[in-house]
Amino acid sequence: MERSLSMELVRVTEAAAVSASRWMGRGLKNEADDAATTAMRNVFDTIPMQGIVVIGEGEMDEAPMLYIGEELGTGQGPEVDVAVDPLEGTNIVAAGGWNALAVIAIADKGNLLHAPDMYMDKIAVGPEAVGKVSLDSTITENLLAVAKAKNKDIGDIVATVLNRERHTHIIEEIRAAGARIKLITDGDVAAAINTAFDETGVDIMFGIGGAPEGVIAAAGLKCLGGELQGRLMPADDEQRERCEKMGIDVSKILYMDDLVKGDDAIFAATGVTDGELLRGVQFKGGYSETHSLVMRSKSGTIRFVEGRHSMEKKPLLVMQD
Repeated sequence: MERSLSMELVRVTEAAAVSASRWMGRGLKNEADDAATTAMRNVFDTIPMQGIVVIGEGEMDEAPMLYIGEELGTGQGPEVDVAVDPLEGTNIVAAGGWNALAVIAIADKGNLLHAPDMYMDKIAVGPEAVGKVSLDSTITENLLAVAKAKNKDIGDIVATVLNRERHTHIIEEIRAAGARIKLITDGDVAAAINTAFDETGVDIMFGIGGAPEGVIAAAGLKCLGGELQGRLMPADDEQRERCEKMGIDVSKILYMDDLVKGDDAIFAATGVTDGELLRGVQFKGGYSETHSLVMRSKSGTIRFVEGRHSMEKKPLLVMQD
C-alpha cells in the first residue's frame, strides 16, 4: 500500500467525526450515524485507491452506502480491503458520552477477515502482554498474566468491560480477583485500542461485542504491537451456517493473523466525543478542530493529528469544484 494513504484516511475520519459531532447529546443516534456515513462516503470518492468494503454498514439491501461489497476510491491505486465504522458509538453520541469515534482500517486485498455481523467473544491487551493471555484461560488467570507482564500488582490492573447483563460473571470474577474495572456503555473499538496506551490507564479488555468491530480493533492493535483474540458466537442455526460457508470454525479462537493477515495494515480514527485517548470535535466560530490517530503496522508509525478546518471554505471537509 502507498504510505500516503495514511494521511488520506485521516481526511475521511475527520469528515465523519465533524458531521456526527453536530448531533452530540441530541438523542438522535440514527441521524448521527447517517451524517457520519454520508460524510465518510463523500470523502472516500477522492482517495487514490481501489477499495472494497468488507466490513461496513450492512449488506447492500440494508445500507444505501458503505455497504459490504461497495467499491470505494478513485479506482486508481492499490487494491485494498476496507473496514469502516463511520460512527463507533451511536448511543454515545446521542447521550453526549465518552469515546465515540469515526474509524477506518484497511489492508491489502484479501487480508481482512470478512467478519459476519454477529457477536464475538474478545480479549485485548497491549504489547507487554502479547502471548500471555488466552480466551481459553479464566478471567483470573488472564488478569494475573497481565499483572506479571506489566510488573504490577493485580490491584493495579484495570479491565474494561461493556456494561451488559451477559458480562455479570466477568465483572464478578474481576472484582473477586481484586482488579479494578472500567465499565463502558458502548464503544469496544476504543476500549481495545486503549489497552496499548499507558496514558489511558487500561490494561485489558474482556467481553462479548460485535465481530466486525473486533476486526477493526485487531487492525489497530496490529499497528500497536498489541493483541486481540476472538471467537465467533452465532446466535442461531442461520448464523452458524453462515460461518460454516465462510470456512470459520466457531469453536476455535481467531488470532491476529486470522483477523488481519500480512504485515501491512492502516488504522485511522478521529474522536467524535472526548475520550481517554482522543479529544472530541470542537467548534470555534468559523472552524472546527479535530484530534485523530493514524497508524501503519508495516512501519510501526503512530501519529496523533490535530486538524483545524474552515467550515466556510470546506463545509463538508471536501474541496469543491
